[in-house]
Amino acid sequence: MHGWFQKLLNPRISSSTQRDQKVKATTSLSYKPPSPEAAPSRAQKPPSALSSQQRWRRKYDLLVCHSLADSDAEEAIRLVSFLEASPRGLRCFLWQRDVCPGGAVFTEFCQAVHESHLQALLITPHFLQEEWCMYMMHQALAEGPMSSRLIPLIWNLSHAEYPPELRFYVYINLSRNADRGYSLINKTVLMRLEDLVKTERTFDSRSGIGGEGGSRGDGPASNDGPAETPLPPRSAAEEG
Repeated sequence: MHGWFQKLLNPRISSSTQRDQKVKATTSLSYKPPSPEAAPSRAQKPPSALSSQQRWRRKYDLLVCHSLADSDAEEAIRLVSFLEASPRGLRCFLWQRDVCPGGAVFTEFCQAVHESHLQALLITPHFLQEEWCMYMMHQALAEGPMSSRLIPLIWNLSHAEYPPELRFYVYINLSRNADRGYSLINKTVLMRLEDLVKTERTFDSRSGIGGEGGSRGDGPASNDGPAETPLPPRSAAEEG
């Protein structure tokens, strides 16, 4: 009798086990893990200052002004080569290289000042002795007085010889450590471009304009950013 009950129950247990296995197999086949596309995408980082619309509103990132002396020209070329090389990739204006043949130097320089985000003056004893260099310095000052668009660079110049017209600007001393000075100039340009992006976003948010496409258009240089506070006349190279 006992053996008869076992034969009767074994097929039922076997069929029940087979059904459970089929259900598990079907469930495992029908389940698919979520694809990477289905996962929520991470917030994309905003474009860098170098790829922003604000940067391309001007033709140059930095204008470099220097004297006619060979030593000054060589130093300016080294600086520009550093800033234009990858991965920095800045757009620089160097008058002896970028002025069109037959063009009026003063006219093209003044135009380049207006079309550049910042201007760097390589101030040396030769720079102070050349009238046209002093003229260009005053043109740069007139374009953005009391602003952060001007970067004085001193090279082989004592603090006592520093032009009084620039007493409110922090200078970078290239005589002590040129490589560190070059990096500081690059950092200063990037900070300026980032400030332009932040100012544009603030303006768009207050005006109800969405995205970076809301443009105020090209205005005077003094309207590119918020009002800046003049800085004390000390060397930026001494801050680090």
